[in-house]
Amino acid sequence: MSDHDTDETRALPGEGRDRAGPAEPGTTGRAAPGLTRRRALQVLAAGAAGAAALPAAGCLPTDDAGTAAGGTAPAGETPSGRPTLARGTPTDPDLLSPVVPWDLVLADDELETLAALCDVIIPADDRSPAASAVGAHEFIDEWVSAPYEGNRDDLVLIRGGVAWLDRESAERFGRRFVDLTEDEKRAIADDICYETNARPEHRAGARFFDRVRDLASTAFWTTEAGMADLGFVGNRPMASFDGPPPEVLERLGLA
Repeated sequence: MSDHDTDETRALPGEGRDRAGPAEPGTTGRAAPGLTRRRALQVLAAGAAGAAALPAAGCLPTDDAGTAAGGTAPAGETPSGRPTLARGTPTDPDLLSPVVPWDLVLADDELETLAALCDVIIPADDRSPAASAVGAHEFIDEWVSAPYEGNRDDLVLIRGGVAWLDRESAERFGRRFVDLTEDEKRAIADDICYETNARPEHRAGARFFDRVRDLASTAFWTTEAGMADLGFVGNRPMASFDGPPPEVLERLGLA
């Protein structure tokens, strides 16, 4: 496997690129730029989560003012000027002008610590930037700020884990995690990278690290830079498609 494979054996800090395992910031104090694949997936996920509780109102006709029937928000427009018919709500998001419909809750110092940990998990190399450069920590902030039960559980885990990480850093090295050297950060990360191998006093930290690794991976490898790092070649327009190559069909016994 390549040094960019995403299996957990690569996720150990201290091995190769030390990888483990979407990302524009939210709207509260951190403006979100244009739509990306990750942003589209996030808004769609938010819509899917709320659809069971709220009636969907997509694809409604608009009046002369461009307002979706039954709603108060004007519909967006496509680049050609046609209305999108989207109400811009969590259950009917406007993907051309996406917003995060909840306040972001993590404080600046918590985000700094998260960014430093994300960069231990996915550091920069000659193929792609570090996780924080594409906003992985901001994606985590948006995730844990969401008003859903599972996300609230993650908020408790992430916020408690950040506090634990800075306390552990102070006890070992006399400084916050963000101010440690790379070797010092790795020394802590090595102790919490797998819960089953962690000492009892580190298991809470290991659960935190595991969740950050998962969320940082989701954030990073669903950005354009992350997909390029993987060599992903999908989601591209094609003028034509000639079908699978003959050697593939032959290998599958379909030639």
